[in-house]
Amino acid sequence: MRIPATLFAACAVLFFVANVQQPHHSHWSYSGAEGPAHWAQLDHSYATCSDGHAQSPIDIKDAKPADLPPLQFDYGAAPQSIVNNGHTIQVTFGAGNTLRVGDKTYTLKQFHFHHPSEETIDGRHSDMVMHLVHDDGNGHLAVVAVLFKVGAANPALDAVWSRMPRESGKTVELSGAALRLADLLPADRGYYSYSGSLTTPPCSEGVTWYVLKTPLTLSSQQLAAFSKLYPHNARPTQPLSGRVVRQTS
Repeated sequence: MRIPATLFAACAVLFFVANVQQPHHSHWSYSGAEGPAHWAQLDHSYATCSDGHAQSPIDIKDAKPADLPPLQFDYGAAPQSIVNNGHTIQVTFGAGNTLRVGDKTYTLKQFHFHHPSEETIDGRHSDMVMHLVHDDGNGHLAVVAVLFKVGAANPALDAVWSRMPRESGKTVELSGAALRLADLLPADRGYYSYSGSLTTPPCSEGVTWYVLKTPLTLSSQQLAAFSKLYPHNARPTQPLSGRVVRQTS
C-alpha cells in the first residue's frame, strides 16, 4: 500500500513532537564536524537542513504590520519532567496546557532554551530564548519564542534551574512541581509571526512561529548557570527566501 506524502509528513512531525530534541541515530552538535553547516551530511533524514527554503531561525526585520489574532494561553497543568538531553534543558508536559490562535488550538508539549537566542531582531541576539513547542494533534506545530535579556533575576526560572540535571541524558521527574508557566510569559503578548522549521535536525518545515516582542529578564547568575552547561546551543539564522514576516500592530 502506498502511503500518501501528506500523511507521511504528518507522521514525521508527530514523531518529532514525541521525541523533540532527543538524540537521533546520527549525532549532531552545534560546532565542528557535526555542527549546523554539516547537519545535512550527517544523515539523509536531515537533508532539509540544507535543502529547505523555509528554515528557522531567521533575522526578524522589516516585519509587516497585520491584523493578527491574539495569542490566548491557557496554562495551568504541572510539568512532567525535566531532561538534560545533550543539546539543551527541556521541560516536558502532558495534557492540560493550551494555546489558542484564532480558530486553532494547540497543546503545549515541551519548552527548552537556547543561549544565545537563535532568532535575532534587526541582527541582534538576545541573551537567551525559551521555545514553547505546541502541537495541534494533526502534525502541525506552533512554537512561541520568549526572549530573555540580562537584568533583574527571574524567580520563575529558578523553579527550572534548581532542578535541571547537570549530566547529559539525565531526567528528573517534576510531578506537582511549583512552576507557574504564566510567569514565564511577558504581560505584553505582541508578536512577530512567520512560517519556518524546527531549528534542530531533521529541520522539518511547516512550523508556525510566534516570537514575542517583549523580552523577559534573567540575572547574569542565572544565565551563567545555563551557559555552564551549554555555552552556545544556537543554530545560525537562515535565509528568509522570500517569506513575509508579519507583526501585531
